[in-house]
Amino acid sequence: MLKTKIDGQTWLISQPGHAAVSGYLAAHWGNGEFTMPGHFGEMPNPEALRAETIFAIAEHDNGWWEWEADPQIDPADGLPLHLTDLSPEQSFERWRLGVPRFQQEHPYAALLISLHAYRLYAFRVRRDFDPLWQHPLFGGVPSESPLGGPDLPLIEQFEAEQKRQQEEIIQQLSADPAWTAAVQPEILNPHARLLQLADALSLVLCFGARKPLRLVEIPKTSWDDRVTLELVPQGRRVVCRPYPFDLDPLPVALSARILQEGDKPYGDFQTWWHGVPRQQIGFEFCSR
Repeated sequence: MLKTKIDGQTWLISQPGHAAVSGYLAAHWGNGEFTMPGHFGEMPNPEALRAETIFAIAEHDNGWWEWEADPQIDPADGLPLHLTDLSPEQSFERWRLGVPRFQQEHPYAALLISLHAYRLYAFRVRRDFDPLWQHPLFGGVPSESPLGGPDLPLIEQFEAEQKRQQEEIIQQLSADPAWTAAVQPEILNPHARLLQLADALSLVLCFGARKPLRLVEIPKTSWDDRVTLELVPQGRRVVCRPYPFDLDPLPVALSARILQEGDKPYGDFQTWWHGVPRQQIGFEFCSR
């Protein structure tokens, strides 16, 4: 759950709902300047690869389905816990559900989701972590030595699990002539980075789009051609330069439960929760 306080309101947006917005942005990614998903490098069926990539981006938080249906409640306000209030182990369990869920039918999507999960934590345990793969919005700053702390063994275990799963999926895809090329770095890397980027852009909106941002190392026409996106919020309009989408402006709608200051849950949580209407919060990306 993403729980954001904005101008006397509390916005409550589910993780799968936020991910669906990421998928929407990915479906509109690409124009005369930016290559659309699926069309990096040479593929036998680039539109099939595009579909798998968009599916992965839209479902990258599918492991939260069960938690969002019956969320853990914060005793301080009676509302679901915010994403960052959960322990690393609780978050790992979401990925352990979400990565393999579609592996048989959508192995490329499962690979992208696993890479996304892996790189959210890799800077904590790997000396050789490439800062290029920091999350565009929330990535930690790599240090000269891995960070310690009581969660380090759990992170190391999770990272090892994801690495094994990635190797298994890559082997599966490499055995299929239609997908062998898709796991090569010049094709896999831009799609993995686009998942991180679409995740970041959706989160910017979910948190109210209140300050300028620079999102770096974004693939433009190829993996070797990367740029920095500059985001300048102007109310519910977000100016993006250079502009990567196929519509200008691109309308975006967030589905949220919105509480006014002082609103409190009452009675049984599930009865109250499902009685709160979902509202659409409108934004738009534009080039100027």
